[in-house]
Amino acid sequence: MKKVLFVASVIGHFKVFHMPYIEYFKEKGYQVEAAAKLRDDIEVCDIQHNICFERNPFKVKNFSAYRKLKKLINGDVYDIIHCHTPVAAMMTRLAARKSRKKGTRVIYTAHGFHFFKGAPLLNWLIYFPVEWICAFFTDTLITINEEDFAFAKKHLHTKDIKYVRGVGVNVDKIKNASIDYDKKREELGIPKDALAVLSVGEINSNKNHETVLRAIAALSRKDIVYVVCGKGGKKEYLENLAKELGIAGNFISAGYRSDIPEVLKCCDIFAFPSLREGLPVSVMEAMFAGMPIVASDIRGNRDLIKDGKNGFLCRPTDVLGFAENIRRLAENKELRDSFGEQGKMLIVPFTKEEVMAEMSKIYG
Repeated sequence: MKKVLFVASVIGHFKVFHMPYIEYFKEKGYQVEAAAKLRDDIEVCDIQHNICFERNPFKVKNFSAYRKLKKLINGDVYDIIHCHTPVAAMMTRLAARKSRKKGTRVIYTAHGFHFFKGAPLLNWLIYFPVEWICAFFTDTLITINEEDFAFAKKHLHTKDIKYVRGVGVNVDKIKNASIDYDKKREELGIPKDALAVLSVGEINSNKNHETVLRAIAALSRKDIVYVVCGKGGKKEYLENLAKELGIAGNFISAGYRSDIPEVLKCCDIFAFPSLREGLPVSVMEAMFAGMPIVASDIRGNRDLIKDGKNGFLCRPTDVLGFAENIRRLAENKELRDSFGEQGKMLIVPFTKEEVMAEMSKIYG
C-alpha cells in the first residue's frame, strides 16, 4: 500500500485546512498518516503520531521532536511527505534527506513566509536562511500568494515551485446557509437599523482590530457597529479601548462562533486590517457571501481584493483611511452591492474545487 505522511505543528492545522487532501489520498487507496502535536483525533487518518513541535524554533523541546520525527521517517517508506508550518516543515525536510534518496517526494506548502516586504529584520535573519537551506531538500514548494511565489522563484533553489491559491474556500457551507436575518442580528446584539462592520479572526496583535475600532470612533456615528468574531488575548484590551473611545455601545465582541456563514449574511461590510497574512480564508468567505471588503494593503489581501472593484485597500494602521472607506460604503448601498457581486466573481479561482484540481496535478 502506498503511504503519505502529513506534518504540521498542531493537529488543528489539518482539521482547518487539509481534510479534503487527506480524504483525496484515502480515496486513492493510500495509507494516510499525520504527525503533529496531538490534542484530539483526526478520525479519517489511519495512523497519528504525537510529535510535540514548538512554534518557537529556539525551544529545546524541538530537538527531541526532531529525533522522533527522523526516526519515524527513516523507519518507514513514504511515497509522499507533505509538510506545513515553518518549524515543523523545517524539521521534516531535514529529517527526510535520507528518505528522498529512496524515492520519497517531499512537498512543502508555505502558508505565508515570515519574511516579506515590510517584515521586521529579525524575521529575515531567522526565517530566510532556514528557508534558503531547506529549499535544497524540497521537491515541490507550494506558495499561496503572488508575492511569495515571485520571491521563491527568484531566491530559493527548489526546482519545482508552484503558485496555488490557498487551500480552497468551501463555498457550499456559505451557499447553503439560511438564516432568519432579523433573529440572527438580534442574537448578535446588532441594533435593528444599524450598519454592521464585521471582522473574523483571532483577537491578537497581528489581526490589528484596533485600527478598525479607532476608525469607527473617528466616524462618530451611532448607526455603525463593529462586530468581532473570534477569541484571543486582546479581547479585554479592545473592550477597554472601546470604552475609552466612547463607543462601547458600538462594539460587539461576539467571541468564537461556529455559525460564521450565517453571521456573514447578516452583516454589511467586512473589515480585515491584519498586519501579516498568507492568503486569508475569512476574506475569501466574506467575498463569496457578497460582502464588500475594507482591508489592509498587504501580501495575501492584494491577491483577493482589487482596490475600487470589490473593496478598498489601505495601510494597516491608517485609521482615517479605514474610516473614510467604511463611510463611503456605509453611505452607498449600490456601491456595497456592486463590490459584493464583483467579489463573488473574483473568488471563483480560489474555491475548493478549483484548488483541489490544481493540487491533484501536483500530487499526481
